[in-house]
Amino acid sequence: MTLRVVGAGLGRTGTHSLKLALEQLLGGPCYHMLEVFGRPDDVVRWQRCVDGDPGPWEDIFGDYSAAVDWPASAYWKAISEAYPEAVILLSSRSSADAWYASATATIFEVVRRQTADVDAWNHMVMGMLGQFTPDLDDAAAAKAAYERHNAAVRATAPAERLVDWHPGDGWEPLCAALHVAVPDTPFPHVNTTNEFRQMTGLAET
Repeated sequence: MTLRVVGAGLGRTGTHSLKLALEQLLGGPCYHMLEVFGRPDDVVRWQRCVDGDPGPWEDIFGDYSAAVDWPASAYWKAISEAYPEAVILLSSRSSADAWYASATATIFEVVRRQTADVDAWNHMVMGMLGQFTPDLDDAAAAKAAYERHNAAVRATAPAERLVDWHPGDGWEPLCAALHVAVPDTPFPHVNTTNEFRQMTGLAET
């Protein structure tokens, strides 16, 4: 199997919903940060990316038809170059403020409660996010990093491959880019901030 979609959108931009949607459209699994929990060997592979030595991508994506969310989105450019026929999917929120409000109440809150030496998974995630922005609690810096990332994708991804998608756009942009029929079922909507906090235990603290 080869990747047909390379997700360039950061976490908390509808990526879990996109995972489910793309699996329905493509009939194959979609890689997401959730996959890393069940694939411990991938932690070492992603750590190599953090350390500046990415690939070979087949070791991670060999069984997948798409990839979205961190950590893949942090290395979207290198991955898209390795899969030149794949659509590049940039998911983004309505504003940097909306994205940061969601990220800081979910992903960043989990990271704040960890230390880099807890285990290899946390070390990899904290290293990756540290390259994105060195201080997750600096809202202005994190929002600027988000805007910078999205601008870089829009400026450098080949226009004929890029799908600029926002939650609420639904099936149509994805189906048009992938040349598949629009399903007659509602677009998935999962992993809201409240659902994330319930799932990770953050809502209890």
